Amino acid sequence: MEIAESIKAEAGRLGFSLCGITSALPPPHHRHYAQWLAEGNAGEMLYLHRQEPKRGDLTQVLPNARSVVCVALNYSPDEGRGEPTVPVARYARFDDYHEVLWSRLKSLLGYIQTLVPGTGGKVYCDTGPITERDLAMRAGLGWIGKHTNLISRHLGNWFFLGEILLDVSLPADTPETAHCGTCTRCLPACPTGAITAPYQLDARRCISYLTIELKGSIPEELRPLIGTRIYGCDDCLAVCPWNKFAVRTVDPALAPRSDLTAPDLLALLTLDEAGFREKFRFSPIRRAKRRGFLRNVCIALGNLGDPRALPALRLAGEKDPEPLIREHASWALSTIHNKTHTV
Repeated sequence: MEIAESIKAEAGRLGFSLCGITSALPPPHHRHYAQWLAEGNAGEMLYLHRQEPKRGDLTQVLPNARSVVCVALNYSPDEGRGEPTVPVARYARFDDYHEVLWSRLKSLLGYIQTLVPGTGGKVYCDTGPITERDLAMRAGLGWIGKHTNLISRHLGNWFFLGEILLDVSLPADTPETAHCGTCTRCLPACPTGAITAPYQLDARRCISYLTIELKGSIPEELRPLIGTRIYGCDDCLAVCPWNKFAVRTVDPALAPRSDLTAPDLLALLTLDEAGFREKFRFSPIRRAKRRGFLRNVCIALGNLGDPRALPALRLAGEKDPEPLIREHASWALSTIHNKTHTV
């Protein structure tokens, strides 16, 4: 127990908001997760299918895995719920959080190895074959809400998760229990109806999937529902009543960029490949690549319906080197024309 408490104290010193420990036994909801994949709910995220066996058996990730240290890092830009609809999801408004968590997780692993010499371990943050929410719930950090994300009594919905797999046994914390009760606010809050039932998500309709993971054309029937969101979506998180316990982060590594809090869509549409790479080289937005991100910008401009965007959209529709961007710019042009001619 003394070692476990020392680990948690060091996690706090490194800036983590929460820390819990669980065993490396198979995640409790893995069978449900495998069924979710089999039903095609993951869309084009084929890497999830490849990772599925490892997610169900952590010894395939780290031989002789016995314990998992789970941490949470608060990234809330404000207290309480904040604004429900934003162009860029809150987590993507600052430099890439992966780098922040990896650095601190590696430091924490190094500390553990000084406490228990010879310990083997691996760190993960939203990138490897780890079922993060299941493990974090079992480690006592929070519970999986009806929107399928983790909710914390102390942080609401605004936090990142990270894990350290260890080949030593540590005392496990008590799992958290669900506290959603009869609340279903997150279900109708989803603009595209991606939360099909409590605890059921069809990622193929989720705006985060559509604007980040989907590499091709966004289905036309979903484009109007995306609104002015250009990278991710927070709506199901923002309406959660547990956000009344959220506190503004004071972590300097998570300071929002002003140009992503209220982005200039027309300026973004003018970015060439070099300009995109320069602007977003330290941002998680680079994951969408220029073609995907400007595809999203075109949809947002079309839904905004401002005729002042017509020249820029016309130029993109005719001259942009990416067919995907030309297609969505043409859709936006048509959408704005239809709106202005029906007013």
